[in-house]
Amino acid sequence: MMKIEQGRTWKNWAQTFESQPEKIFYPSSINEVSTIVKEAAIEGKNIRVIGAGHSFTRLVESDEWLISLDALSGIESIDKDNGTVTVFGGTRLYHVGEELGKQGFSQENLGDINVQSIAGAISTGTHGTGLQFGNISTQAIKIWLVTAAGEILPISKTENAQYYNACLVSLGTLGIIVKVTLKIIESPVYEYKSDQIEFSILKKNLTQLIESNRHFEFYLFPYSDLIQIKTMNISAQKPKNLRLHHFKNLLLENYLFFILSEVCRLFPKTCRFISRLSSKSVGRTSIAAHSYQLFATPRMVKFREIEYCIPLEHLLPAIQEIRECIEEKKHKVHFPIECRMVKADDLWLSPSYKRDSAYIACHMYKGMPYEDYFHDMEQIMKKYDGRPHWGKMHNRSNNELYNLYPKFADFLSIKNELDPYELFLNGYLKDLLNDKDLMNMKKVQ
Repeated sequence: MMKIEQGRTWKNWAQTFESQPEKIFYPSSINEVSTIVKEAAIEGKNIRVIGAGHSFTRLVESDEWLISLDALSGIESIDKDNGTVTVFGGTRLYHVGEELGKQGFSQENLGDINVQSIAGAISTGTHGTGLQFGNISTQAIKIWLVTAAGEILPISKTENAQYYNACLVSLGTLGIIVKVTLKIIESPVYEYKSDQIEFSILKKNLTQLIESNRHFEFYLFPYSDLIQIKTMNISAQKPKNLRLHHFKNLLLENYLFFILSEVCRLFPKTCRFISRLSSKSVGRTSIAAHSYQLFATPRMVKFREIEYCIPLEHLLPAIQEIRECIEEKKHKVHFPIECRMVKADDLWLSPSYKRDSAYIACHMYKGMPYEDYFHDMEQIMKKYDGRPHWGKMHNRSNNELYNLYPKFADFLSIKNELDPYELFLNGYLKDLLNDKDLMNMKKVQ
């Protein structure tokens, strides 16, 4: 019997918002999802779907109905000959990695957090790093969508193909992704390296670092000229035991960093010193392991985050301006700024649509004022044609998004076709995807 909760308050991971829905449903089959959707349509209830709650924006906020896909989870099948895996929508990324690893396979790329559901990661354009690879959505070659009519609609490049480029990064507004077929690769052994370099060296070698490494990312430390760089490349080494590596990550990047963050919260003037101290503590690390063991790290220190995607050619001037802005405005921030690279794609609402991209993520420890810092970072990103990550905090308007995404109006047409009564929208998304504002703007133009 399907589990249903009433009277429960639901919060996202970062605790940037909470909801008090009438009901939270936990379907364990695709047919149960379809039944819930049909009932919602009859009763005039809006539905949002919750995964791990790792979006910082109000994407799933609802005082009506929420659906959790946690019980609709697991791998349905692995096709080794064709290099695909079919998983249910609520399956967490770490579970996909573990199960594929047992069979000698892996996803081609992942982000640095792996607790999200596969449906949520696809819907928000979650990404890793590496210019050979798109975001996680580009790994999906087929999805099964429960539409507002309760219909189970298979979508791929050959089946209902008119919806394919709209449905993969859709913020859950076109229907509920209940099953996904992903392309996979034979699991390689990677050599992961972390090192510390001067900013001047990064500037000189940035293009070479991006192009010569399979996976490359770097971290800017506010008020410091030291940069942490991380690379992952295929290696002939044998995988090592990662217990010590994971223990160090847990100890240094979580427990110790939590203590330092609390010091910054209580004494904001220490941010400059602690950021510089953190940059100096970056040691040289080299370890060999399978990809799913290396991509992600545990995140126990809560924070707020803004992340923007800009054309790759603007990366260097953007980070130079970020460093200068922090110094000039004396922002009280100690979290490093994460910079990653993603290949261009053709998904209509993907921040990497039609351009090789750099993603720049700025964080602020929970409990510390972030508004001025995020505002200044967002203004810089606007200058460089920045598109916000859909799951991260931003202040872009409906009209601005229309201008940033060439296929925005086409996406809205698909939304109106698949969900004409806005069953899958909450107040936040109604403002973000407001057709009337766009129509008025077109008349003015």
